[in-house]
Amino acid sequence: MMNSQLQKLNHAPSSLLPKSSIHTNYLMRHGSPSLINILPRHPVSQNDHNKKKSSSCLVIRASSGELGSSAAVSMATTTITSTENKAVSVKAVVTVQVIAGGFLSSIVTRPLDEITDLLGKTLLLELVSAELDPKTGLEKDRIKGYARKASHNDEEVIYESSFNIPASFGEVGAIEVENEHHKEIFIKTIDLQGFPNGSVNVPCNSWVHAKSDNPQKRIFFTNKSYIPSETPSGLKRLRELELENLRGNGEGERKTSDRIYDYDTYNDLGDPDSKDELARPVLGSKEHPYPRRCRTGRLRTQKDPLSEKRSSSVYVPRDEEFAEVKQLTFSAKTLKSVLHALLPSIETALLNPKLGFPYFTAIDSLFNEGVTLPKPKTSGFFQTIIPRLVKTITDGGDDLLLFETPEIIDRDKFAWFRDEEFSRQTLAGLNPYSIELVTEWPLKSKLDPEIYGPPNH
Repeated sequence: MMNSQLQKLNHAPSSLLPKSSIHTNYLMRHGSPSLINILPRHPVSQNDHNKKKSSSCLVIRASSGELGSSAAVSMATTTITSTENKAVSVKAVVTVQVIAGGFLSSIVTRPLDEITDLLGKTLLLELVSAELDPKTGLEKDRIKGYARKASHNDEEVIYESSFNIPASFGEVGAIEVENEHHKEIFIKTIDLQGFPNGSVNVPCNSWVHAKSDNPQKRIFFTNKSYIPSETPSGLKRLRELELENLRGNGEGERKTSDRIYDYDTYNDLGDPDSKDELARPVLGSKEHPYPRRCRTGRLRTQKDPLSEKRSSSVYVPRDEEFAEVKQLTFSAKTLKSVLHALLPSIETALLNPKLGFPYFTAIDSLFNEGVTLPKPKTSGFFQTIIPRLVKTITDGGDDLLLFETPEIIDRDKFAWFRDEEFSRQTLAGLNPYSIELVTEWPLKSKLDPEIYGPPNH
């Protein structure tokens, strides 16, 4: 039998083994009156030992047996100081945009959401690894954490959460979000700060439904783009699932919170149940070719099974809906009616299509000088109807109708006159000209580099 001695040192000898790497069974089967001369992976100095007491070392002396060079090499492989599972502390910063909700719609939900914010149970974040577990071939366990409200201002609310991510977790490829609020929220970005190689940015710019409306979590991928054939193994299933969620299954009636891009014919143009004269043909059939519209899944009319019942609201995927200000902007007929009823004195100046503006500076006067308003009893009503588009300024007892200056005019008064701005507005419109699968990455511009710069910018 071998009479082994384990002597703990307070200094750094030349032959050291970490405590966790000692294999007693190996030593019991071998023996030699020699010191196992294996240098540690990182030489330890006296100062290092004093700083890190946890890295205590042992000298192993064997009294009998044979230890060859191969045994020493075998022992060396077990003396590696493992740092693979060393966790990295990461902070997640979630930026949520403040939305202008109506008073009646938020009078009940807002106090409940504020209480939930105080409890720190409003946003559940789950980090998703970009790679599969090499041992099981399955997705790695998610790292979960609740984000707490850290700060807010008039435009944004900041939520923060902390995670300890082991090195074995690998690269973060996506984040799943569960909204515990009672209303939807608009998440702009999620930043993961604290990684050795820099922060990881997850651009969202999307509405996230409340858990009470839809229990399915939202998935957001990092800003690292892949073509389908190069998608990391840990993200392939989630990519396919997200595509299925956006395509839909062609069943059920669409809700305002849905993000489904499903299409149907224009079969809701008429109202045959009210009058036979109001029946309309279906546009998009073989007899009447026409582009498609977003599918709504509403009930069919009783008199015409090919037509859907009409609705006052028009469904579009949630992220495609216009913001509150834009929706008011597109309500041109309603606004003209209000202006015509309340401001007959400026009808010829603003509403007469034959008159128009005699010169360009007359357009500027709408934003810079304003139009003097009469003083009807309904002026207060006018101010509350369209506060987002026009503002009423009282100066010296006179009320002025002062239109908000459009952002494009603030930048360049004649930008609308140029082809570049026309192209930008066309591409930024609701309906794209074409959608193509990305076959190469990064994308390279085919425009003239002498005019528009390098093709990869």
